Amino acid sequence: MLPGNSPVVILKEGTQRDSGKKATHNNIAAAKAIAEAVRSTLGPKGMDKMLVDSMGDVIITNDGVTILKEVEVQHPAAKMIVEIAKTQDSECGDGTTTAVILAGELLKNAEELMDKGVHPTAISNGYRRASNESLELLNKISRKVSRSDVKTLKSIAITSMTGKSSEANADFLADLTVNSIRAVSEKVGKRFEVDRTNIKIQKKQGGSIADTEQVSGIIMDKEPVHTDMPKSVQKAKVALIDTALEIKKTEIESKIQINDPSQIQAFLDQEEATIKKMVDTVAKSGANVLICQKGIDDLAQHFLAKNNIMAIRRAKKSDIDALSKATGGRVISNIDSMSKKDLGFAGLVEVRKIGEDDMTFVTDCKNPKAVSILVRAGSEHVADEIERNLDDAIGVVSLVFKDGKIVTGGGAAEIELALKLRKFAPRVGGREQMAIEAFANAIEVVPSTLAENAGLDVIDTLMGLRKSHTKKGRNQHAGLDAFTGKVVNMQSRNVVEPLRVKTQAVSSATDVATMILRIDDVIASKQPEGPEPDGSDGMGGMPPGMM
Repeated sequence: MLPGNSPVVILKEGTQRDSGKKATHNNIAAAKAIAEAVRSTLGPKGMDKMLVDSMGDVIITNDGVTILKEVEVQHPAAKMIVEIAKTQDSECGDGTTTAVILAGELLKNAEELMDKGVHPTAISNGYRRASNESLELLNKISRKVSRSDVKTLKSIAITSMTGKSSEANADFLADLTVNSIRAVSEKVGKRFEVDRTNIKIQKKQGGSIADTEQVSGIIMDKEPVHTDMPKSVQKAKVALIDTALEIKKTEIESKIQINDPSQIQAFLDQEEATIKKMVDTVAKSGANVLICQKGIDDLAQHFLAKNNIMAIRRAKKSDIDALSKATGGRVISNIDSMSKKDLGFAGLVEVRKIGEDDMTFVTDCKNPKAVSILVRAGSEHVADEIERNLDDAIGVVSLVFKDGKIVTGGGAAEIELALKLRKFAPRVGGREQMAIEAFANAIEVVPSTLAENAGLDVIDTLMGLRKSHTKKGRNQHAGLDAFTGKVVNMQSRNVVEPLRVKTQAVSSATDVATMILRIDDVIASKQPEGPEPDGSDGMGGMPPGMM
């Protein structure tokens, strides 16, 4: 500052700024902390985490994305790592932990290169080249699988459930998964599409995991609105209504002037006649089951019961949509115009006692494009975890159903990929070669973590895997059996994963790593003092190096 000149204030007072190496190292430290938090959950011998929220609710899981969603992360770089887990989950349904620990390892190796004087841009360019090469290599080492190969599809589901709460019943649950996906899959052109939302998972505490069942239709946590209604209807003609069976209230304020007591009765009779007309329209259409998204008036319930119509009110919109697909019925918005053509068909609609509650089962549909899985377990926490495990299994099997490509699990694909990247690196040369070699080392974090979590010597395991992949008569399917500690052919053990789980994990991890590496300035505004105008506490700011 020149003498006599006043200081120029650019940033607001209290603004925190980290720049240069400090900013980069803080961001990398935050990302590595996130990766370490979920690292121990990977593999067949991964451990669970117990998460307790501010309300005291407990979640016990080893699902990476669930852990990261529940942990309140503040550091912006850490939030970026959480985002790739969410992306991996939405795209693939599994592989979230792999994506996170890979991102953490890429940043760790990049930090070592930066300490040696390699510029972040050179590292980023090398990582991108390595990522592109990895995607091509993964595609080459993948193999095709037929959608009719039920055995392989089951193996994929079992692999995703290994090391989780559902492992003891993995074979049984894998059957349910594959059958459900085959039921809801649709051929669109030359491709098969699987809408995961058409598989509904319903939980109910009580019984054991072995009592879990698949229903070719829909299960609703509802019961008929009137005690005189039938509890079971065979050859059900189902009316799906998204409007209320009630007298609509006027949108504007109105008054009714009554001069004579008889007028009160006339008014009530008019309301009754209106509701009776609605019910008569339903009965005339031939419907013997009514499922309504909104309310049903007490009087309407009475008339429906007299007509021997089973009625359910306040059904979820998702249930109504699923029932429409399962039964072939149309969702009716105007009762006056409903007809026989609008009705869906189900072989059986019945109320069953599950645990302490009544649930309605809509089954035996002609061509169900929506199915349900009723999860049973001895405790709520177990049921929640089984639901998450099934969701992962459904995700991976649906990927294979759509793409038709798989790779070998147990760290085999990663070891093969690392070896080929090391051969590719010298062809690039320069400082990018160092980045590609660092990328290859980072890829091996998956088999090394599998070994670490299994209580094995990491270095010996990696050496054994590399030897199996490089020796004469090499085996590109050689992976780690975490239970025996031996290097075996994982393909013959049916340990397989969808190709897209691997490619998505590599792409996401590379993207977030290169983005974090290129950040050399972090400017965080000052945290507001006192409550915000809406009454909430201000949570701005960024504690440096904190998660």
